[in-house]
Amino acid sequence: MLLLNPLRGILSARPQVLGLTRFSSSFVSRMRFLNRLKQEDEACAAALQDGQLVLFHRLQPLLQRGPTGTFRPVTLTCSGVQSLLQNFGSDGPLLEDSILIGCSEQNQAQFCLDVGHLDQAAVAEFCAGTFIDLRKSFFLLPGPAAQLVAKAQALLRWHQTNGFCSATGQPTHRNRAGSQRVCSSSSIIYYPKMSPVVIVLLSDGSRCLLGRQASFPRGMYSALAGFCDMGETLEETLHREVAEEVGLEVQDVSYSSSQHWPFPHSSFMLGCHATVSPAHTQLDVDRSELEDARWFTPEEISSALQAGVPPRGGRPPDVWLPPKHAVAHHLISEWSDRQRHLQASE
Repeated sequence: MLLLNPLRGILSARPQVLGLTRFSSSFVSRMRFLNRLKQEDEACAAALQDGQLVLFHRLQPLLQRGPTGTFRPVTLTCSGVQSLLQNFGSDGPLLEDSILIGCSEQNQAQFCLDVGHLDQAAVAEFCAGTFIDLRKSFFLLPGPAAQLVAKAQALLRWHQTNGFCSATGQPTHRNRAGSQRVCSSSSIIYYPKMSPVVIVLLSDGSRCLLGRQASFPRGMYSALAGFCDMGETLEETLHREVAEEVGLEVQDVSYSSSQHWPFPHSSFMLGCHATVSPAHTQLDVDRSELEDARWFTPEEISSALQAGVPPRGGRPPDVWLPPKHAVAHHLISEWSDRQRHLQASE
């Protein structure tokens, strides 16, 4: 049975009525502001003049190390980007390629722009930052910042690869916000899309199952995941992927949370917990899919959670996990918390 409980965290917080009202009012205001910018080109162009821009170079975000050693995306004003472009002899109309990605709590529009035609090192020095591969960025940025650059890169990539209509072969043209593209011949409208992926943490009651692909960094294990096939439900995908990858038959399934994930090309991760019978836990790993998969005890998981991200340049722990803001990490932490509570109640 699939248990949908996305409001669990909100309801358990039990906020005061006044605080909830203020939060909702602010949220509604931002969402309506963003929706207007997507629908009205002139309003979006005006918002860009007072907005913030996050720079990319060939899909790598520009980051800056803070005084405490933490990283953050470099944000520039519209005039700041214009100065940068002028400094490198680029034309001002490049700003029209910027894409709307969000809105700050102060109702300041946020955009992204790829300056891949400029010299990477020179731009990084000019902005006092560093262009870093997005996968590495996920281990350096806090959750909200990682989500922002992930959304930005996904939209930039989508526009770069959808310049022509799949039905007519004619060029497509974007609106000012970059929230859609329209075929110049047929007027077919295209919207950015995500590919649904089920990611599941299996448990036999006392252990959880993690696997790793050969492409993972050494020592990193994660929950099992797989793309939904056409026509499949979430549950069907989960049952099939587990059977294919590790040769197990799933019993109960419960939904946990979801997340946009920019790898490989903008996935929509649907996080679930699932159980298998303690009497049928023998693994039959498909080595074409996974390099390894094994059961982990609560003690091993607790140790891996405490180890965190391996230090750069140092020897990584024997087992380590995806970054904290990844849905896989969330699933593993949930399972570990439940096991700890169960042990405490015995």
